[in-house]
Amino acid sequence: MSEQRVRAGRPATVFAAMAALAIAAYQFLPDEMWWLTGWQVGIGWAGVAALLVGAHRLPRPERLPWWLFAAGVFSNSTGIAVASVSEAWYGLVDLPTPADPFFLGLYPACAAALAVLIRRRDPRSDWPALVDAATITTGFGLLAWVYVIAPVNLGDPMDRLAHATEVAYPIGDLLLIAMTSRLLRSGGSRGAPFWWITGSLTAFLVGDCAWVVLDNLGVTGEVLELPWVQRGLESVFLVAFVLFGVACLHRGAREVAAPADARPAGLGIGLLALLAGASLIAPAVLAAQTASGEVADGWSIAACSAVLFLLVVARMALLIRHVERQARQVRELARSDELTGLPNRRAWNDELPRALERARRNSEPVAVAILDLDHFKRYNDTFGHPAGDQLLKAASAAWHATLRDVDVIARFGGEEFVVLLPAAGVGDARRAMARALAATPLGQTFSAGLAVWDGVETSDELLKRADAALYEAKAAGRNRVEVAGQASRLAA
Repeated sequence: MSEQRVRAGRPATVFAAMAALAIAAYQFLPDEMWWLTGWQVGIGWAGVAALLVGAHRLPRPERLPWWLFAAGVFSNSTGIAVASVSEAWYGLVDLPTPADPFFLGLYPACAAALAVLIRRRDPRSDWPALVDAATITTGFGLLAWVYVIAPVNLGDPMDRLAHATEVAYPIGDLLLIAMTSRLLRSGGSRGAPFWWITGSLTAFLVGDCAWVVLDNLGVTGEVLELPWVQRGLESVFLVAFVLFGVACLHRGAREVAAPADARPAGLGIGLLALLAGASLIAPAVLAAQTASGEVADGWSIAACSAVLFLLVVARMALLIRHVERQARQVRELARSDELTGLPNRRAWNDELPRALERARRNSEPVAVAILDLDHFKRYNDTFGHPAGDQLLKAASAAWHATLRDVDVIARFGGEEFVVLLPAAGVGDARRAMARALAATPLGQTFSAGLAVWDGVETSDELLKRADAALYEAKAAGRNRVEVAGQASRLAA
């Protein structure tokens, strides 16, 4: 690793080390509110500073998502200070508290930052990724509804603003789940900064879920009496603050928003497991409520199951279309020449028998010609193989331009090409070959053998006659077209 790269990675390493020490020291602080609050806010604001410094090192057009992350972290960490001050001055107050707008500010800011990153990484719409993100969000949305949102309506009477505030937190988490899922399905770089961002968002979600689980179990008060448990849960959010800053200070931060060179990977084992788990949440909730003796959320479970079913069907349809498109591309690649883009020998062997059968039904003539560039080996040896490839491409394009739309030209192998001329007799076929010979680029010429189908012979026999005429053209001095079975010839 060069010294320049070491220097580029040093700010992220130094910040990560200092932040890790600060979070470790937080576990041993005196059990006083101002100590704990100041330490948490300080770590959060340090993450904001790291985001701003790292963003300043990037080109201006690439700073927006990092500024949005900084706004979200600043809002959330400042909410800790506002909450402590409010509690000290007014004691415990009902929702909404003065700190709630600050805490909730994290969600729209981070969602907007993720939307910018996703748009830049995937400039084009990716419907499979959207369906996957919707499936995951719908599954977890049922959990949020059953265990967080719906119980609010069943609890003590609350005014509308208080109810909206309490419901806003799980909705914000669902928004982060949707955007994080979509980010994970995007194309582009997946270096260290990408995973630091993902880790930070995951930490926020894990912390929120931990509080929800404790609250549903009714043990929040008992747990908070254990300082090491409470500080451990709070440290999860501190880690989330820090990881954003580490990602922005990393030397690969610029690559996070770079457009994807290739489409994202398909359905891997991890994604399949996550989609399967999200799809099984609805039956798991139904089973849990059935076991408890009361299905309290039947309609919600039914609606979620219907949406998940439709999403699965949509994903299957998209997957089938993708497979069909790939199969079509494989078939096309298998039937086309990589260098010239013309049909290859496989495609020719399929087309010629069909053309002869059509000519038989319609009682029409059909002609076949085999073209061979003159002295191509000498051209290759003189100018090099890349120049030879360019000659093949230019010649095939020039010949194709002189033919009719119904005519077919294919690369048979090496410098040898074949031409199918439906509804063409000897005269029309000779004139077509004369035009092609005159259009040969770079001062080059070809020898050609021409054969008109006699209405009886097979495709192999027709090609053999054209090949024999080709050898006659070469023996006669090249730069000409010989007609099989005839003494006439067409000179350049």
